Amino acid sequence: MGTQRVGIIMNGVTGRMGTNQHLIRSILAIREQGGVILPNGDVIMPDPILVGRNEKKLQALAEKHQIERWSTDLDQCLSNPDDQIYFDAQTTVHRSESVKKAIAAGKHIYCEKPTSTSLEGSLELAKLAKEAGVKNGVVQDKLFLPGLQKLKRLIDSGFFGQILSVRMEFGYWVFEGDWQEGQRPSWNYRKEDGGGMIVDMFAHWRYVLDNLFGNVTAVSCLATTHIPNRVDEQGNEYKCTADDAAYATFELEGGIIAQVNSSWAVRVNRDDLLTIQVDATEGSAVAGLRDCKAQHRINTPKPVWNPDIENPFNFTEQWSEVPNNQIFDNGFKVQWELFLKHVVADGSFPWDLLEGAKGTQLSDLGIQSWQERRWIEVPELKL
Repeated sequence: MGTQRVGIIMNGVTGRMGTNQHLIRSILAIREQGGVILPNGDVIMPDPILVGRNEKKLQALAEKHQIERWSTDLDQCLSNPDDQIYFDAQTTVHRSESVKKAIAAGKHIYCEKPTSTSLEGSLELAKLAKEAGVKNGVVQDKLFLPGLQKLKRLIDSGFFGQILSVRMEFGYWVFEGDWQEGQRPSWNYRKEDGGGMIVDMFAHWRYVLDNLFGNVTAVSCLATTHIPNRVDEQGNEYKCTADDAAYATFELEGGIIAQVNSSWAVRVNRDDLLTIQVDATEGSAVAGLRDCKAQHRINTPKPVWNPDIENPFNFTEQWSEVPNNQIFDNGFKVQWELFLKHVVADGSFPWDLLEGAKGTQLSDLGIQSWQERRWIEVPELKL
Protein backbone atom coordinates (compact mmCIF):
# COMPACT_ATOMS: atom_id res chain seq x y z
CA MET A 1 0.00 0.00 0.00
CA GLY A 2 1.35 3.40 -1.04
CA THR A 3 0.43 7.03 -0.51
CA GLN A 4 0.15 9.41 -3.44
CA ARG A 5 0.40 13.11 -2.71
CA VAL A 6 -1.90 15.31 -4.80
CA GLY A 7 -1.09 19.00 -4.72
CA ILE A 8 -4.14 21.28 -4.95
CA ILE A 9 -4.02 24.99 -5.73
CA MET A 10 -7.03 26.38 -3.86
CA ASN A 11 -7.96 29.85 -5.11
CA GLY A 12 -10.62 31.92 -3.33
CA VAL A 13 -11.01 29.88 -0.16
CA THR A 14 -10.93 32.89 2.19
CA GLY A 15 -14.65 33.35 1.50
CA ARG A 16 -17.27 31.74 3.75
CA MET A 17 -18.10 28.74 1.57
CA GLY A 18 -14.53 28.25 0.40
CA THR A 19 -13.24 28.20 3.96
CA ASN A 20 -15.96 26.14 5.61
CA GLN A 21 -17.10 23.66 2.98
CA HIS A 22 -14.10 23.21 0.71
CA LEU A 23 -11.11 23.74 2.98
CA ILE A 24 -12.20 22.73 6.50
CA ARG A 25 -14.97 20.19 5.89
CA SER A 26 -13.50 18.71 2.72
CA ILE A 27 -9.73 18.88 2.15
CA LEU A 28 -8.67 19.16 5.80
CA ALA A 29 -11.26 16.55 6.82
CA ILE A 30 -9.89 14.19 4.17
CA ARG A 31 -6.38 14.72 5.51
CA GLU A 32 -7.53 14.12 9.10
CA GLN A 33 -9.19 10.83 8.13
CA GLY A 34 -5.96 9.62 6.57
CA GLY A 35 -6.69 10.44 2.93
CA VAL A 36 -8.88 8.76 0.34
CA ILE A 37 -8.42 5.00 0.15
CA LEU A 38 -8.52 3.39 -3.30
CA PRO A 39 -9.82 -0.15 -3.94
CA ASN A 40 -6.25 -1.48 -4.21
CA GLY A 41 -5.38 -0.07 -0.79
CA ASP A 42 -3.39 2.93 -2.04
CA VAL A 43 -4.09 6.28 -0.41
CA ILE A 44 -4.60 9.72 -1.98
CA MET A 45 -3.38 12.50 0.30
CA PRO A 46 -4.35 16.05 -0.76
CA ASP A 47 -1.77 18.77 -0.11
CA PRO A 48 -3.31 22.26 -0.46
CA ILE A 49 -1.69 25.59 -1.22
CA LEU A 50 -3.98 28.55 -0.52
CA VAL A 51 -4.07 31.32 -3.13
CA GLY A 52 -5.82 34.68 -3.10
CA ARG A 53 -5.47 38.45 -3.37
CA ASN A 54 -5.54 39.34 0.34
CA GLU A 55 -2.22 38.44 1.96
CA LYS A 56 -3.41 39.02 5.56
CA LYS A 57 -6.48 36.82 5.16
CA LEU A 58 -4.46 34.05 3.52
CA GLN A 59 -1.77 34.07 6.19
CA ALA A 60 -4.32 34.09 9.01
CA LEU A 61 -6.28 31.21 7.46
CA ALA A 62 -3.15 29.17 6.83
CA GLU A 63 -1.82 29.69 10.35
CA LYS A 64 -5.17 28.89 11.96
CA HIS A 65 -5.35 25.51 10.24
CA GLN A 66 -1.62 24.68 10.21
CA ILE A 67 -1.34 24.89 6.42
CA GLU A 68 2.27 25.46 5.42
CA ARG A 69 1.77 26.74 1.89
CA TRP A 70 0.02 29.93 0.76
CA SER A 71 0.64 32.56 -1.91
CA THR A 72 -0.73 35.68 -3.60
CA ASP A 73 1.02 34.80 -6.88
CA LEU A 74 -1.30 32.53 -8.90
CA ASP A 75 1.05 32.39 -11.90
CA GLN A 76 3.90 31.13 -9.75
CA CYS A 77 1.65 28.48 -8.21
CA LEU A 78 0.49 27.30 -11.62
CA SER A 79 4.12 26.88 -12.72
CA ASN A 80 4.74 24.26 -10.02
CA PRO A 81 4.44 20.79 -11.63
CA ASP A 82 4.02 19.17 -8.21
CA ASP A 83 0.52 20.64 -7.87
CA GLN A 84 -1.80 18.77 -10.24
CA ILE A 85 -5.23 20.26 -9.46
CA TYR A 86 -6.49 23.82 -9.66
CA PHE A 87 -9.61 24.61 -7.61
CA ASP A 88 -11.53 27.89 -7.93
CA ALA A 89 -14.03 29.30 -5.43
CA GLN A 90 -13.64 32.96 -6.34
CA THR A 91 -16.57 35.19 -7.19
CA THR A 92 -17.93 34.38 -10.64
CA VAL A 93 -16.53 37.48 -12.36
CA HIS A 94 -12.94 36.40 -11.54
CA ARG A 95 -13.28 32.66 -12.21
CA SER A 96 -13.03 32.30 -15.99
CA GLU A 97 -9.69 34.07 -16.42
CA SER A 98 -8.03 32.05 -13.67
CA VAL A 99 -9.42 28.72 -14.90
CA LYS A 100 -8.11 29.49 -18.42
CA LYS A 101 -4.65 30.06 -16.98
CA ALA A 102 -4.84 26.77 -15.08
CA ILE A 103 -5.93 24.84 -18.16
CA ALA A 104 -3.05 26.38 -20.14
CA ALA A 105 -0.70 25.23 -17.36
CA GLY A 106 -1.99 21.66 -17.72
CA LYS A 107 -3.79 21.49 -14.37
CA HIS A 108 -6.85 19.36 -13.74
CA ILE A 109 -9.77 21.68 -13.00
CA TYR A 110 -12.33 21.57 -10.20
CA CYS A 111 -14.39 24.69 -9.58
CA GLU A 112 -17.48 26.21 -8.11
CA LYS A 113 -20.41 27.33 -10.20
CA PRO A 114 -21.43 29.30 -12.14
CA THR A 115 -18.30 28.54 -14.12
CA SER A 116 -18.59 31.85 -16.00
CA THR A 117 -20.81 34.90 -16.25
CA SER A 118 -22.18 33.76 -19.63
CA LEU A 119 -22.93 30.57 -21.53
CA GLU A 120 -20.29 31.43 -24.11
CA GLY A 121 -17.71 31.74 -21.35
CA SER A 122 -18.71 28.45 -19.71
CA LEU A 123 -18.64 26.58 -23.04
CA GLU A 124 -15.22 28.05 -23.82
CA LEU A 125 -13.83 26.64 -20.56
CA ALA A 126 -15.30 23.20 -21.33
CA LYS A 127 -13.82 23.24 -24.85
CA LEU A 128 -10.40 24.39 -23.65
CA ALA A 129 -10.28 21.66 -21.00
CA LYS A 130 -11.28 19.01 -23.52
CA GLU A 131 -8.68 20.16 -26.04
CA ALA A 132 -6.00 20.26 -23.34
CA GLY A 133 -6.90 16.76 -22.16
CA VAL A 134 -7.19 17.80 -18.52
CA LYS A 135 -9.74 16.24 -16.21
CA ASN A 136 -12.36 18.66 -15.02
CA GLY A 137 -15.31 18.88 -12.67
CA VAL A 138 -17.84 21.30 -11.25
CA VAL A 139 -19.19 21.38 -7.70
CA GLN A 140 -22.77 20.08 -7.69
CA ASP A 141 -23.09 19.70 -3.95
CA LYS A 142 -26.86 19.51 -3.52
CA LEU A 143 -26.94 16.09 -5.20
CA PHE A 144 -25.11 14.78 -2.14
CA LEU A 145 -27.40 16.26 0.52
CA PRO A 146 -28.92 13.54 2.73
CA GLY A 147 -32.47 14.64 1.89
CA LEU A 148 -31.85 14.45 -1.85
CA GLN A 149 -29.99 11.15 -1.49
CA LYS A 150 -33.09 9.71 0.20
CA LEU A 151 -35.29 11.16 -2.54
CA LYS A 152 -33.03 9.53 -5.14
CA ARG A 153 -33.41 6.24 -3.26
CA LEU A 154 -37.19 6.51 -3.62
CA ILE A 155 -36.87 7.28 -7.33
CA ASP A 156 -34.50 4.37 -8.00
CA SER A 157 -36.74 1.95 -6.07
CA GLY A 158 -39.72 2.67 -8.31
CA PHE A 159 -41.72 4.11 -5.40
CA PHE A 160 -43.27 6.93 -7.40
CA GLY A 161 -44.64 5.25 -10.49
CA GLN A 162 -45.03 8.06 -13.04
CA ILE A 163 -43.73 11.36 -11.71
CA LEU A 164 -46.17 14.17 -12.49
CA SER A 165 -44.81 17.33 -10.93
CA VAL A 166 -42.09 18.83 -8.74
CA ARG A 167 -42.47 21.88 -6.48
CA MET A 168 -39.42 23.49 -4.95
CA GLU A 169 -39.39 26.24 -2.35
CA PHE A 170 -36.05 27.82 -1.52
CA GLY A 171 -34.84 30.82 0.43
CA TYR A 172 -35.17 32.82 3.61
CA TRP A 173 -35.18 36.43 4.77
CA VAL A 174 -31.77 38.04 4.26
CA PHE A 175 -31.61 41.05 6.55
CA GLU A 176 -31.20 44.37 4.81
CA GLY A 177 -28.17 45.36 6.90
CA ASP A 178 -29.64 48.45 8.56
CA TRP A 179 -30.82 47.12 11.92
CA GLN A 180 -29.33 43.62 11.60
CA GLU A 181 -26.30 42.56 9.59
CA GLY A 182 -27.13 40.71 6.38
CA GLN A 183 -26.29 37.00 6.19
CA ARG A 184 -24.96 37.23 2.63
CA PRO A 185 -22.22 39.45 1.11
CA SER A 186 -23.44 42.65 -0.50
CA TRP A 187 -22.06 41.74 -3.94
CA ASN A 188 -24.87 39.17 -4.21
CA TYR A 189 -27.29 42.07 -4.77
CA ARG A 190 -25.24 43.94 -7.39
CA LYS A 191 -25.61 42.75 -10.97
CA GLU A 192 -22.33 44.39 -11.97
CA ASP A 193 -20.49 42.19 -9.44
CA GLY A 194 -22.08 38.95 -10.65
CA GLY A 195 -24.95 38.91 -8.18
CA GLY A 196 -28.56 37.90 -8.68
CA MET A 197 -30.88 35.06 -7.70
CA ILE A 198 -31.12 33.61 -11.20
CA VAL A 199 -27.35 33.61 -11.74
CA ASP A 200 -26.79 32.25 -8.23
CA MET A 201 -29.36 29.47 -8.03
CA PHE A 202 -30.46 28.32 -11.51
CA ALA A 203 -27.16 26.47 -11.93
CA HIS A 204 -28.15 24.42 -8.86
CA TRP A 205 -31.69 23.82 -10.04
CA ARG A 206 -30.42 22.64 -13.44
CA TYR A 207 -28.33 19.78 -12.09
CA VAL A 208 -30.90 18.85 -9.43
CA LEU A 209 -33.71 18.61 -11.99
CA ASP A 210 -31.57 16.95 -14.69
CA ASN A 211 -30.08 14.33 -12.38
CA LEU A 212 -33.20 13.44 -10.39
CA PHE A 213 -36.18 13.89 -12.69
CA GLY A 214 -35.27 14.56 -16.33
CA ASN A 215 -33.53 17.09 -18.53
CA VAL A 216 -34.95 20.62 -18.53
CA THR A 217 -36.48 21.37 -21.94
CA ALA A 218 -38.11 24.79 -21.45
CA VAL A 219 -38.30 27.63 -18.92
CA SER A 220 -40.68 30.43 -18.02
CA CYS A 221 -39.36 32.85 -15.42
CA LEU A 222 -40.35 36.05 -13.67
CA ALA A 223 -37.81 37.70 -11.39
CA THR A 224 -37.77 40.91 -9.38
CA THR A 225 -35.84 42.96 -6.86
CA HIS A 226 -38.11 43.00 -3.82
CA ILE A 227 -35.67 44.93 -1.58
CA PRO A 228 -34.42 47.95 -3.58
CA ASN A 229 -31.82 49.20 -1.09
CA ARG A 230 -29.53 47.45 1.38
CA VAL A 231 -26.63 48.34 3.67
CA ASP A 232 -23.19 46.88 2.92
CA GLU A 233 -20.45 45.55 5.20
CA GLN A 234 -19.09 49.06 5.80
CA GLY A 235 -22.48 50.39 6.87
CA ASN A 236 -23.12 52.25 3.60
CA GLU A 237 -26.51 52.11 1.89
CA TYR A 238 -26.43 50.93 -1.72
CA LYS A 239 -28.92 50.35 -4.52
CA CYS A 240 -29.65 46.70 -5.34
CA THR A 241 -29.21 46.19 -9.07
CA ALA A 242 -29.67 42.40 -9.12
CA ASP A 243 -32.79 40.27 -8.71
CA ASP A 244 -33.34 38.88 -5.20
CA ALA A 245 -36.23 36.55 -6.12
CA ALA A 246 -37.14 34.37 -9.09
CA TYR A 247 -40.36 32.49 -9.76
CA ALA A 248 -39.93 29.86 -12.48
CA THR A 249 -41.70 27.00 -14.18
CA PHE A 250 -39.65 24.36 -15.98
CA GLU A 251 -40.77 21.69 -18.42
CA LEU A 252 -38.81 18.45 -18.11
CA GLU A 253 -38.47 15.42 -20.32
CA GLY A 254 -41.41 13.06 -19.94
CA GLY A 255 -43.91 15.86 -19.40
CA ILE A 256 -42.94 16.58 -15.79
CA ILE A 257 -43.72 20.13 -14.63
CA ALA A 258 -41.40 21.74 -12.06
CA GLN A 259 -42.34 24.94 -10.25
CA VAL A 260 -39.44 26.57 -8.41
CA ASN A 261 -39.66 29.62 -6.14
CA SER A 262 -36.36 31.14 -5.01
CA SER A 263 -36.25 34.21 -2.77
CA TRP A 264 -34.03 36.11 -0.36
CA ALA A 265 -37.14 38.03 0.75
CA VAL A 266 -39.32 35.24 2.17
CA ARG A 267 -39.92 34.17 5.75
CA VAL A 268 -39.75 30.42 6.28
CA ASN A 269 -42.88 28.48 7.19
CA ARG A 270 -41.81 25.04 6.00
CA ASP A 271 -39.65 22.21 7.28
CA ASP A 272 -36.38 23.45 5.79
CA LEU A 273 -34.71 26.25 3.80
CA LEU A 274 -35.11 24.07 0.72
CA THR A 275 -38.05 21.72 0.24
CA ILE A 276 -38.75 19.61 -2.83
CA GLN A 277 -42.17 18.02 -3.19
CA VAL A 278 -42.61 15.27 -5.77
CA ASP A 279 -46.12 14.13 -6.70
CA ALA A 280 -46.62 10.95 -8.71
CA THR A 281 -49.19 8.29 -9.52
CA GLU A 282 -48.10 5.85 -6.79
CA GLY A 283 -47.06 8.27 -4.08
CA SER A 284 -45.52 11.58 -3.08
CA ALA A 285 -42.46 12.74 -1.15
CA VAL A 286 -41.09 15.93 0.37
CA ALA A 287 -37.32 16.26 0.76
CA GLY A 288 -35.36 18.89 2.68
CA LEU A 289 -31.63 19.29 3.18
CA ARG A 290 -31.36 16.30 5.52
CA ASP A 291 -34.79 14.68 5.83
CA CYS A 292 -37.30 13.14 3.46
CA LYS A 293 -40.86 11.99 4.09
CA ALA A 294 -43.16 10.03 1.81
CA GLN A 295 -46.81 9.12 1.42
CA HIS A 296 -47.88 6.13 -0.66
CA ARG A 297 -51.22 6.02 -2.47
CA ILE A 298 -52.60 3.52 0.05
CA ASN A 299 -51.85 5.98 2.88
CA THR A 300 -53.29 9.02 1.12
CA PRO A 301 -56.28 10.63 2.90
CA LYS A 302 -59.50 11.52 1.06
CA PRO A 303 -60.29 15.16 1.84
CA VAL A 304 -63.42 16.86 0.52
CA TRP A 305 -63.65 20.61 0.11
CA ASN A 306 -66.04 21.91 2.74
CA PRO A 307 -65.18 25.29 4.31
CA ASP A 308 -68.22 25.09 6.60
CA ILE A 309 -66.67 22.49 8.94
CA GLU A 310 -63.37 22.13 10.78
CA ASN A 311 -60.72 20.28 8.78
CA PRO A 312 -60.84 16.65 10.03
CA PHE A 313 -57.29 15.78 8.89
CA ASN A 314 -53.86 16.47 10.31
CA PHE A 315 -52.15 16.30 6.95
CA THR A 316 -48.58 16.71 8.20
CA GLU A 317 -48.85 13.65 10.46
CA GLN A 318 -49.83 11.34 7.62
CA TRP A 319 -46.36 11.09 6.09
CA SER A 320 -43.63 8.54 6.89
CA GLU A 321 -39.99 9.45 7.37
CA VAL A 322 -37.55 7.85 4.95
CA PRO A 323 -34.89 6.34 7.27
CA ASN A 324 -31.20 7.12 7.04
CA ASN A 325 -30.06 3.48 6.68
CA GLN A 326 -26.54 4.78 6.02
CA ILE A 327 -24.05 7.39 7.18
CA PHE A 328 -24.26 10.60 5.18
CA ASP A 329 -20.95 12.47 4.99
CA ASN A 330 -20.59 16.14 4.08
CA GLY A 331 -21.73 16.53 0.46
CA PHE A 332 -18.84 18.78 -0.57
CA LYS A 333 -16.36 16.29 0.90
CA VAL A 334 -18.02 13.33 -0.85
CA GLN A 335 -17.70 15.04 -4.23
CA TRP A 336 -14.10 16.06 -3.52
CA GLU A 337 -13.27 12.42 -2.79
CA LEU A 338 -14.87 11.36 -6.07
CA PHE A 339 -12.92 13.98 -8.01
CA LEU A 340 -9.63 12.94 -6.40
CA LYS A 341 -10.36 9.32 -7.38
CA HIS A 342 -11.21 10.56 -10.88
CA VAL A 343 -7.84 12.32 -11.22
CA VAL A 344 -5.68 9.59 -9.69
CA ALA A 345 -7.47 6.37 -10.62
CA ASP A 346 -9.88 7.33 -13.45
CA GLY A 347 -12.93 6.93 -11.22
CA SER A 348 -16.28 7.97 -12.62
CA PHE A 349 -17.08 11.69 -12.46
CA PRO A 350 -19.90 12.83 -14.79
CA TRP A 351 -20.18 16.40 -13.45
CA ASP A 352 -17.70 18.08 -15.79
CA LEU A 353 -17.39 21.63 -17.15
CA LEU A 354 -19.97 20.88 -19.84
CA GLU A 355 -22.46 20.01 -17.08
CA GLY A 356 -21.49 23.29 -15.45
CA ALA A 357 -22.20 25.10 -18.71
CA LYS A 358 -25.74 23.71 -18.62
CA GLY A 359 -26.28 25.61 -15.39
CA THR A 360 -25.07 28.86 -16.95
CA GLN A 361 -27.28 28.16 -19.95
CA LEU A 362 -30.38 27.88 -17.78
CA SER A 363 -29.47 31.10 -15.97
CA ASP A 364 -29.08 32.94 -19.28
CA LEU A 365 -32.38 31.57 -20.60
CA GLY A 366 -34.15 32.36 -17.32
CA ILE A 367 -33.03 35.99 -17.61
CA GLN A 368 -34.11 36.05 -21.26
CA SER A 369 -37.53 34.64 -20.36
CA TRP A 370 -37.93 37.29 -17.66
CA GLN A 371 -36.91 40.12 -19.99
CA GLU A 372 -39.07 38.94 -22.90
CA ARG A 373 -41.92 37.64 -20.68
CA ARG A 374 -42.27 34.35 -22.57
CA TRP A 375 -41.41 30.63 -22.57
CA ILE A 376 -37.90 29.79 -23.83
CA GLU A 377 -36.83 26.38 -25.17
CA VAL A 378 -33.65 24.87 -23.69
CA PRO A 379 -31.56 23.37 -26.52
CA GLU A 380 -29.15 20.49 -25.97
CA LEU A 381 -25.57 21.57 -25.35
CA LYS A 382 -22.70 19.92 -27.22
CA LEU A 383 -19.03 20.73 -27.58
